[in-house]
Amino acid sequence: MPRHPDTKQRIERVALGLFAAKGVDATTTKDIAAGAEISEGAIYRHFEGKDALIWHLFSTNYAALAGHLDEILDATDDFSRRVELAVDLFCGMFDRDPDLFRFILLAQHGQLDKVPDGMANPVNSLERLFRDGIDAGLCRGDNATLLAGIALGIVLQPATFIIYGRLDGPLTAHAPSLAEAIRKAVMS
Repeated sequence: MPRHPDTKQRIERVALGLFAAKGVDATTTKDIAAGAEISEGAIYRHFEGKDALIWHLFSTNYAALAGHLDEILDATDDFSRRVELAVDLFCGMFDRDPDLFRFILLAQHGQLDKVPDGMANPVNSLERLFRDGIDAGLCRGDNATLLAGIALGIVLQPATFIIYGRLDGPLTAHAPSLAEAIRKAVMS
């Protein structure tokens, strides 16, 4: 049977949607194959197994998000503007690709403990943002990790509310309020 050039992308897209909706544990390779309209064996021509597929989807997209955050941090030194741009990035990601957002930022899939030291990741990028703010005397406290967690929570909980119909979307419509909330929560 000939390989179709888009098979790997179809597998990834279907898996992402299923992982976001059902969770990684409840999703089988049989589910992925059915959704991608391929044989289950075709998955194994592209990935060693479900765990390899999960890690591939998580690690490549997690690192890509970090790269986008780092571009923001490198583009301006203005702390307030950096916060706005970071919030816009997260909100835009949610609105464009809610499955990807859910998978890498909301799903509990056991991948975070596999992130090796030195791998680009959005938490480290956010810690850099808040460490710079602390060093400039703009942020309260001295714990950049705590401030990154606060900022993520301010964005992730409204995203969750949109998913469950408790808040109207798009999330980008709420971005100015979210950025302002982060500034109020972390700035001195």
